[in-house]
Amino acid sequence: MGNAANDKKGFTGSNVLTRVKICGITRLEDALAAAHNGADAIGLVFYQHSPRHVGIELAAKLAGVLPPFVSVVGLFVNADSSVVREVLAGVPLDLMQFHGDETPEYCAQFGKPYLKAIRVRKEVDLLQYTERYAAAKGLLLDAHVEGVPGGTGKAFDWTLIPRNLSMPVILSGGLNAENVAAAIKQVQPYAVDVSSGVEAGKGIKDAAKIARFMQEVKRTDV
Repeated sequence: MGNAANDKKGFTGSNVLTRVKICGITRLEDALAAAHNGADAIGLVFYQHSPRHVGIELAAKLAGVLPPFVSVVGLFVNADSSVVREVLAGVPLDLMQFHGDETPEYCAQFGKPYLKAIRVRKEVDLLQYTERYAAAKGLLLDAHVEGVPGGTGKAFDWTLIPRNLSMPVILSGGLNAENVAAAIKQVQPYAVDVSSGVEAGKGIKDAAKIARFMQEVKRTDV
């Protein structure tokens, strides 16, 4: 695989289109709305304490309705490896996303490409994380809320993100149609990740909000 960090240089910046993941999908119509509005990926949450949690049977159905070239991302939080393997046996995941305290060795054991989520605050050294998780496909940067691994709908201080990170940045945390353009212009991430910002209620997406969010991303990329 080579030096993963060096291999990914050049993936951030305004010279590439910003990818979009709609996370926390729980309904077939929401998966289709995400795909039809141009999302690059949907996120399925396999964390039982989340209001957006889905079981294996529903997750497989959600993955099954997607058209070609829309990736399926599975989100896990400190899950037992046997649980992860059970999901992988039943759901065609393209990418894994680890939101807990998983070690690089834990993340790599499943033989699947993965993202490592980092909850950003002043004390967090993101450059150190790029070295530690050099085999990851990217870092997903989210807000730090004590005791909550993600999906809080809270934004964080984007100035805490170093400009010289050597792997793709997926920006998450409190994004919506009102602020995503500013986020893209300031951070220039490889991708943005949205969940509560396109919802009518927890786990229930709003097709109009998805459409508006995607329009703002596309407008910013022009």
